[in-house]
Amino acid sequence: MTDDVAVLGAGMHPWGKWGRSFVEYGAAAARTALTDAGLDWRDVGSLVGADTVRGGYPGYVAGATFAKALGWQGASVTSVYAACASGAQAVGVARAQILSGLADVVLVVGADAAPKGFFRPAGGDRPDDPDWQRFRVLGATNPTYFGLYARRRMAVHGDTPEDFAQVKVKNAAMGALNPNARYRRRVTPEEVAASAVVADPLRLLDICATSDGGAALVLSSMEFARRHGVSEPVRIRAVSTVTPRYPSTVLDLPDIATDSAVAAEPAVQTFRSSIPRAAYEEAGIGPEDLSLAEVYDLSTALELQWYEELGLCAEGEAAKLLREGATAPGGRIPVNVSGGLASFGEAVPAQAIAQVCELTWQLRGDAGARQVAGARVGITANQGLFGHGSAVIVMR
Repeated sequence: MTDDVAVLGAGMHPWGKWGRSFVEYGAAAARTALTDAGLDWRDVGSLVGADTVRGGYPGYVAGATFAKALGWQGASVTSVYAACASGAQAVGVARAQILSGLADVVLVVGADAAPKGFFRPAGGDRPDDPDWQRFRVLGATNPTYFGLYARRRMAVHGDTPEDFAQVKVKNAAMGALNPNARYRRRVTPEEVAASAVVADPLRLLDICATSDGGAALVLSSMEFARRHGVSEPVRIRAVSTVTPRYPSTVLDLPDIATDSAVAAEPAVQTFRSSIPRAAYEEAGIGPEDLSLAEVYDLSTALELQWYEELGLCAEGEAAKLLREGATAPGGRIPVNVSGGLASFGEAVPAQAIAQVCELTWQLRGDAGARQVAGARVGITANQGLFGHGSAVIVMR
């Protein structure tokens, strides 16, 4: 496929709370990815950095900062910001550079040293900023809207707190097998139910933490991969970074109201469901072709929502899919075999890159005890603040 790019290397710095600079985490992940690819930093023609941010706002240099940490060698640099979708957009930029012939080898890096506690906006008054508004007007931290999503699923589809807990149980079991995960301990439904309520109905073990961590990928043209001796590399087939369509009639914070549907008919699909659909269309596949998926489980309830948005089941049937074991290891379509954000926490610019790292290892057969047998096609899915879509399809 002329539109494919090869994934020659993948690397991560373990997630946790390490108390050091994000640059250290990103540089460590980059060196690991370069070693995995069998390349030297001087072989890289371009570096794309996913911006490290604070409270949703860019301003911490990423691309050039990582290039300096690795040692100036003249590579082109780009910095990309799209909140939680930054990593996917960085992959998209790298892919475009390769397919256009601007670079043969591109290093993609994202890392963060997240503040303790809730993410919050930067200081100052910005009444036209919806993220500022939802904190200043509503006092709505992230778990507030995690809880609203969960309540909506309970009201519309009949999901239960027990269903949400089972998502955590599944992901924690996988995280226990992942050396890069922050939380590496299995949990029981009873432990989830006994944890403190944070945003009813969600409890502490239903939501993800903020974390430090880093992830990196070495991407190349297919021709370079062959010259490098890799005849059948893992390939990126599609990258989706779509935005919402007007009118948006499903509340999706930071916006605190929906658009009016009086003057225009709502779109056939929601914003979140349009993200994977665009990737499927570009790749020429459908959800039935997937071997596994890595999705953005800010909360246990949100993982269930992604099952439906990805087309793994019909609307309202996510909990049924979970109860049947279809999304667990050995099931029809395992989801978050990395352990997900439940086991990692959020390191915002790194997490979409980390999802592609997991798919790369799975499709190579290098995932160890987490390995999905016969994995050939995987998709990532997440969503960045302010309307940034994020999905990547990886194939072998």
